[in-house]
Amino acid sequence: MRVLCVAEKPSMATELSKILSQGTANRRDGLDQYCANWDFNYQFQNKSCLFTMTSIRGHIMTLDFIAPYNKWLSCQPLFLFETPVQKLVSKEMKNVEKNLLTEARRAQILIIWTDCDREGENIGEEIANICKKANSNIIVYRAKYSVVQPSHIHNACKSPITIDILQAQAVNIRMIIDLRIGASLTRFQTLSLKAAFPELDKDIISYGSCQFPTLGFIVDQYEKAKSFIPENFWYIFFSYTKQENIEFKWKRNKLFDYFTAVILYECCMTEPTAKVILKKEKPTSKWKPLPLTTVELQKAASKILKISSDETMMIAESLYNKGFISYPRTETDQYTPNFEFKPLIEKQLTHPQWGKFANSLISGGKFREPRKGKNNDNSHPPIHPTAQVVNLEGNSKKIYEFITRRFLACCSDDAKGSQTDFEVDIAGEIFTTSGLTIFEKNYLGVYTYEKWNAKTIPNLNYGEIFTPTIFELREGITSAPKLLTEAELISLMDQNQIGTDATIQDHIKKILDRKYAYRENSQQLFMPSKLGIGLVEGYNNIGLERSLTKPLLRRQLEQQLKMVCDGSLQHERVLADSLSMYKEMFIKSFENLPILINELNKFFTLENFQNLQTRYELS
Repeated sequence: MRVLCVAEKPSMATELSKILSQGTANRRDGLDQYCANWDFNYQFQNKSCLFTMTSIRGHIMTLDFIAPYNKWLSCQPLFLFETPVQKLVSKEMKNVEKNLLTEARRAQILIIWTDCDREGENIGEEIANICKKANSNIIVYRAKYSVVQPSHIHNACKSPITIDILQAQAVNIRMIIDLRIGASLTRFQTLSLKAAFPELDKDIISYGSCQFPTLGFIVDQYEKAKSFIPENFWYIFFSYTKQENIEFKWKRNKLFDYFTAVILYECCMTEPTAKVILKKEKPTSKWKPLPLTTVELQKAASKILKISSDETMMIAESLYNKGFISYPRTETDQYTPNFEFKPLIEKQLTHPQWGKFANSLISGGKFREPRKGKNNDNSHPPIHPTAQVVNLEGNSKKIYEFITRRFLACCSDDAKGSQTDFEVDIAGEIFTTSGLTIFEKNYLGVYTYEKWNAKTIPNLNYGEIFTPTIFELREGITSAPKLLTEAELISLMDQNQIGTDATIQDHIKKILDRKYAYRENSQQLFMPSKLGIGLVEGYNNIGLERSLTKPLLRRQLEQQLKMVCDGSLQHERVLADSLSMYKEMFIKSFENLPILINELNKFFTLENFQNLQTRYELS
């Protein structure tokens, strides 16, 4: 019996064939130059079978309008909400398709090894449909796995499941919605604005339902910073030196009324002695981090390692394909009760940097169950190392090191210490301070990205009276909010369900590629471009009921797609409702094109513009 296995990428096919064949697979050239075929024998369903492991290169098929509507000037952009669409094998994937057809003709069983997420189910459906064209009787299975390790791969092969059709349908819906609204608004924007502003003639001015809310976050923060008006405030600065110097914080924090601040300060100065009215010592802890999700990996890589989200995910994908880490696209921040931590920790025992710490978890009895977060996608565990690696370089080394240190930290205990809180009274005004003594660093011994510093304070007793060393009324000024960092932008996108853990980095990259925003200086802050500001403010001024630049619509769609996946909502309903809403907004945007033009005219020179609405008729 012949079994055809299809992986999502050539590198994954290579790794899977090595594991399943135990290194004995024979390589054959495929009909696509990148996708080789690997032949080997394998025991499947109690039979000795001839396996062929091959691959594709992501999506084989592409969704587009039927001719001639796939041409830019073929019709009024509004018609694209209803023009027929078709899913065809893309030109660059023709040889990939031929390879699948050739191999499927000889096989009785097809096992799909695409990534175990929503997109992977859809790609798996594409593979199955192509193979069935060559062999309608082929039996289709789907291997489910999260880690490229022998035990996981063999288990996935011996216990295959079926493709999740609901997840595949959810992706099809999203693709149709994205194509129709993206193409209609992109053609509308590009043709209209290029005609109005010659400066924009070279670029496509695209719209995407994730792209624009992402840009909206950046523009909103920019506008907050731009419109910020600084205010003066006053506060009482109080420090005391007794062997050690310590600063006290005014319980009122700060006041924006100068005269009130002066009165309170002068009251204190009439009797400038401090009395300790509270001394409270209590145990305290610094919690170890939660298990690692995709979003948290992207945020940490950007903030701590200074690596962009796009590069982070490319590196993580490569580490996964090589069997160094688990599947890097996951929303799960909790491990299952039967998860085996010990074998994974043992793989790190001889590592020159953290081997000693790993040994303390195994032999020193310091292992503790990881914390449980609130999220579980029921598909993949949190990201963790699956092998010890010492020969990585550059950013790949940094990403692998972060993932490994995070995992070991999760398996350790919280840092523990003792905190002493003080309150002192000066003429009725209360000031506070606290000291910290650290007893056990625990997870901080390996997780070097966080600090918890001891704070020594003078030995003060309850009821003690002392005179401040410095006691002054000082002036400050409020500072403007900063532009968004990538970590902050990712947080906003995640909170508002703009994109998924697998696509967030793509949307950020897209607005940079389109020159709607750019990274400012070495701080890596996101600054909107003139075009980006003009587009967002233009659509905001049109006054749409459901904003094209806010997250509400996309968040609603993501929630509906999840309902499609669990079978609680029909995909036809989601498609019809979404397209109806966007069509209504398109018409209003079209009718109010002068408002959009007027906003962009603040940044670009308007030339030779004739109202493009006369070129088409809405119907």
